[in-house]
Amino acid sequence: MIAHPSDGIRVWDPLVRVFHWSLVVFFFAAYLTEDDFLTVHVWAGYTVALLVAFRLVWGVIGSPYARFTAFVRSPSAVAAYLRDMLRFNVPHYLGHNPAAGAMVIALLVSLILVSVSGMSIIASEGQGPLAGTFFAALDAEWMEEIHEFFANLTLLLVFLHVAGVLFSSMLEGQNLPRAMITGIKKYRDDYVDLERRNK
Repeated sequence: MIAHPSDGIRVWDPLVRVFHWSLVVFFFAAYLTEDDFLTVHVWAGYTVALLVAFRLVWGVIGSPYARFTAFVRSPSAVAAYLRDMLRFNVPHYLGHNPAAGAMVIALLVSLILVSVSGMSIIASEGQGPLAGTFFAALDAEWMEEIHEFFANLTLLLVFLHVAGVLFSSMLEGQNLPRAMITGIKKYRDDYVDLERRNK
């Protein structure tokens, strides 16, 4: 994986990067068009749902740093990492650090709930992929409240994610947004090894 340390280390595969930035575009497209452009809202929402479905699959069969086993850690490991962050003294992870891994899971869960609640609203009108299922019988007003709650929660998580990325960039001496564009992180000799990812 490492050819020459001076050239950096390729971490994020192209599909992860395309997924990441596509999700940004389509989530905000859906969020900003909710009231005035319902057709755009619905199709952007469908795209978000498909992107999340892809990420769930890629988290199992994808490249090493894309897999959930590479970055999903226990709550105690996440809490310990957050304490270290507050002390400005964290171990450096080649892939997602424990806090970032927890944020990935939180965002995916929130987006799943946004998608399912949104499709349930449409299903109550006999439309969409959930029409004719259990979800079509759920109370549309209740599902709309749930949909709005998780859309706003997702937006909050996005802001926390951006703040965390900027803070981690400072702590690690990395440009993490650029790494999610190029796929390459700057070499450090103190990276936590991938083989130690579950410890």
